[in-house]
Order: sequence, then structure tokens, then C-alpha cells
Amino acid sequence: MKIKFDVECTPEEARTFFGLPDVVPMQQRLMDDLETKMAENIQSLDPEQLVKTWLPLSIQGWGEVQKMFWAQMGMKAPMSGANQDE
Repeated sequence: MKIKFDVECTPEEARTFFGLPDVVPMQQRLMDDLETKMAENIQSLDPEQLVKTWLPLSIQGWGEVQKMFWAQMGMKAPMSGANQDE
């Protein structure tokens, strides 16, 4: 024999029924703290430092990025005014 109950209630009502704590205020405080810290960190970021963080240390400049791109494409990099002496 199977018995099936369908209960319609909100998450808050279910939490109260089962005696679980209300964690919404704690979550809101944590999210507010996280938002504050992220805003502080974003304001203190220097664009140059951001690029250094994102790019690997082995890349010394945008010329290296271009060379890596052409190497991945299986092509030789086109000769430009800056790279003619190579």
C-alpha cells in the first residue's frame, strides 16, 4: 500500500515546520560583506596589474601573444615593421 501526500508550502514555512533555523539574515550579511570586499578590491585594481595577473609569466609582451597565435594556427607570423630584423 502506498500513501502519497502533497504539501504546498513556501520554503520558509517548511523550515519553520521542521524546526530548522532561519539562515536568511546570515546569508544577507555574508552577501553584503562579500559585495563590500569585492567593491574595495575592484577600486584598488590597477589595469597593468590586472593584465599581469591574467597573462602567463612566460609572455613578455603582445608580440609574444601574436607569435603564439600564429604558431597555434600553423602559420608563419607575417612580417611587420617591428619584426623585420628577425
